[in-house]
Order: sequence, then C-alpha cells, then structure tokens
Amino acid sequence: MSKPIYRYLAKRRWEGYNKKIVEQRISQFHITPDILPKLTPKYDVELHFRRSKIPAGKILPSNLTEVAPRLRVQPFDAGERLVTVVIVDPDVPDTESDAFSKRCHFLAANIPVSPTDPSLPLGRLNRDAHIAVPYLPAFAQKGAPYHRLAIFILDQPGNKPLDIAALRAQYNKKTVTDESSSSSASTSSSSAVAAPVPATGFSLKSLRDKFALTPTGFTLFRTVWDEHTADVMHRAGVPGADVEFRPNRPTPS
Repeated sequence: MSKPIYRYLAKRRWEGYNKKIVEQRISQFHITPDILPKLTPKYDVELHFRRSKIPAGKILPSNLTEVAPRLRVQPFDAGERLVTVVIVDPDVPDTESDAFSKRCHFLAANIPVSPTDPSLPLGRLNRDAHIAVPYLPAFAQKGAPYHRLAIFILDQPGNKPLDIAALRAQYNKKTVTDESSSSSASTSSSSAVAAPVPATGFSLKSLRDKFALTPTGFTLFRTVWDEHTADVMHRAGVPGADVEFRPNRPTPS
C-alpha cells in the first residue's frame, strides 16, 4: 500500500462490496441516529477476536469477546495519522426510566495508523500513552435483547495528540452498573456485590464535538446472554449476573 495505484485499487475493491455491507449494517442496526446523527465510513475496518475475522454485526459468544480485539484499519490516503478508537454499547437497560443508556467499553487516543501499517491490536496499546477507558468485555444479561457493540475510528484534528489524562478524568468514571438495580416490574435477582464499572450516559457525539474528531471508520458485533456470560462478568468484576429481565405484561383494563 506504499504506492498510490495500490491504494486506489484497494479503495475501489472496498467501495465495490465491503463498504456497502458496512453502510447496510449502520442502517440495519440503527447506528445512526442512535449513536451518531450521521456516519460515512472512509476507512476499511476489519474486526478480529483471537484468530477469527468477524463479519460486521455478528453475534459472538461472550468468552470470545472477553479479551480486547485486534482491528485492521486501512486508510486509502498517504501518510500517518493519529486516531481515537471508541467501543460503545448503546443498549444498556435503565430499569428506572424503562429505556436504554450508553456505556463506553473502550476509549483510546493518539494511535498512529497509516496505509502501510493498518494493524491495531487494542490489547497491546500502551496504557499510559493511549488508553483512557480500559477494555470492558461485552455482556448482556439474561432476558435482555442483544447488545450492539459499536466500534468507531475517529481522526484527530491536525494529527495533534489529545490529553489522555483529561480523557480519563472525563470518561473513565466508575459506578455500579444500572443493570444491577432490580425492579419488581421487569427484573428478578438475588443479592449481588456491587463493583465499579464504567458509568452509563456516555455520548460519542459529545466526545466528537468536544475534541473536534472526525468519524472515519466503523464496525460492530453483538452479544447476548449465553452459557459463558456469568463467568465473564465475574472475572471482569461486573455485578448483575444474577439479574434476569422479563417482559412487562400489559395491565388488564
């Protein structure tokens, strides 16, 4: 990918098929407007967990996604650029408001990417230099709908580094997950030990606007409750594995 003709041909191949698939997934899974009002991918982003290449939108077992993925981020214009990577779950149940909230599962910045060096193993990034919110494994509680784990690549303005300490202070806030709160109308649970996890209420649009970031790449996977989820949540220190969501029954008139 060091020569313009190679990048041109690679971009044509991507636009001929894979870009259309990604755009379809953005529409199909309502990434816009649920997370961002508008999104036009410019980079080819591949998702890998362990040694498996993952098609965009696939439901994955929770033990496979317990470790941070590797991305292949392929720009088609010359030169190195700094990017921010964000993983967002927009499907966190909020039982008090009978709605959904968003949680940041990963946030890292100042990551160099170029056409000749597209590999981006999130688990190997330097914590002090890049990571604002460490990777939190994907999980969905029993009875809840599938969760979308949306992965965004955002270009940093002028290739200038962001203040990682400021990002940590703003976005690496901890709380007891909303999903550990029981509601007699919609959940049943036994007592659970509270543990801190990234707070809900995350806004990618706010992050984008505050730091003048430009979304340029996207992929996603989905997760549901499975036989491994309770163990994954326990190892990650996330409470609520004993919570089961049940559909609300209509009140008789």
